[in-house]
Amino acid sequence: MESIMKQYNTRAIMTSLLICGFLGMFSETALNIAISNLMDVFQISAATAQWLTTGFLLTLGILMPMTGLLLQWFTTRQLFIGSLASSIIGTLIAALAFNFEMLMVARILQATGMGLLIPLMFNTILVVYPPEKRGAAMGFVGLVIMFAPAIGPTVAGLLIEYLTWHYIFWLPLPFLVIGLLVGLKYLENVTDVTKPRIDLLSVALSTIGFGGVVFGFSKAGEGEGGWTNAVVLTSIIIGLAALVLFTLRQKFMRDPMMNLGVFKYPMYIVGLLTVLSCMIIILSSMIILPMYLQNGMKLSAFAAGLMLLPGSALNGILSPRMGHLFDKYGPKWLVIPGFVVVAVMLWFFSNISPASSVAFIVILHIGLMVGISMVWMPAQTNGMNQLPPELYPHGTAVMNTLQQVAGAIGTAIAISILTSGMEKYLHDSPAPTKQTEMANAMTVGSQNVFMFAMIVTLIGLAIAFFIRRVVVNHAAMNPKH
Repeated sequence: MESIMKQYNTRAIMTSLLICGFLGMFSETALNIAISNLMDVFQISAATAQWLTTGFLLTLGILMPMTGLLLQWFTTRQLFIGSLASSIIGTLIAALAFNFEMLMVARILQATGMGLLIPLMFNTILVVYPPEKRGAAMGFVGLVIMFAPAIGPTVAGLLIEYLTWHYIFWLPLPFLVIGLLVGLKYLENVTDVTKPRIDLLSVALSTIGFGGVVFGFSKAGEGEGGWTNAVVLTSIIIGLAALVLFTLRQKFMRDPMMNLGVFKYPMYIVGLLTVLSCMIIILSSMIILPMYLQNGMKLSAFAAGLMLLPGSALNGILSPRMGHLFDKYGPKWLVIPGFVVVAVMLWFFSNISPASSVAFIVILHIGLMVGISMVWMPAQTNGMNQLPPELYPHGTAVMNTLQQVAGAIGTAIAISILTSGMEKYLHDSPAPTKQTEMANAMTVGSQNVFMFAMIVTLIGLAIAFFIRRVVVNHAAMNPKH
């Protein structure tokens, strides 16, 4: 109980974590707009260029499962410094990159920094804020997690238009250094370092399992043989087999690397499934929309980024507001209407064409992002609130890991649905090389992706009917309870 009542300088702690989280998330999506540009600069195919996103997700997928363990092995400050050192070095290498391989190494270092920082951010909030204020605090994390990726494409589009893609990395570099300095001054150690035994077999199984699944799905999205590709099938099967063994091993260990006891809490499961459906919806639609705007509607990178700005900015701005509403009214009145809004927007998206007006697409995107902001943080906070404090690091690790896996799956399915839709259309087209036909093919492929995202939304909506508010009583705060 004492640890809960301890007073922290929450404002300073949050400031340093949010600055760094913001910049990490910014560089994760800013590069999406630059992909077409980088394919020309480095003379690489779309499949190769996709590795800049896939490699990032793969690194997160391998690192995230270990964060529960790392949070118990290292102090908050040590993890924060390690995370920022990796982000700063990665960003510097990316800014100086003169070939694809160099940029790829930089992305892996950036992902390592992010993989440490995000769980650290969630865990710190759970420790330093009392349950009745967590919704608002998580809302600010939502602001960062949504707003940074939102302005990423717009700022990147502007930088590509007037400078070069290198500035996507030069820009955040000084702010990362400032974030590090603020953290060094104010960040306190908020977790207990218990140094549980590290089970190397668990680490290996988790790496092969999560890594295999993320790699397999990412490879499937590249289009070479798609889902029937031997490499894809092998890595997914090996990955799933390793995950089964990993799960069994965790079940019988006294100090599991990832405590699956979190699945005994029904609201945690509902929150987790809701967040995973959001992740698939966001990533499948967010990777396709910029591509559609640039290739289907022939807009510049900057114009495409600008169109996505209002919705994403609003999503970020509304996140803390949704957090306050959640603290006040609970999750049900936000999550269910949120999913309904998302489903309606995606239905309209599945009917867009090159003739659709810019204003129409901007409005749909705003609706989509507002709906997501109503679902994501309330469902996640409600789920985490049901866990006892000793399971916070594990609950965070499970949720963040599975989000990365869902992200990779969502991206892969979206790319493969887009590709197969385009190929089918061009195969039946009398003039498949004509610009207008290419744009039409892009439209058909994109419509199919939005239809897929809508189906995921309806599944999420069905799950949301089971959500109910978790009342955190202080008896539940006692691990012996």
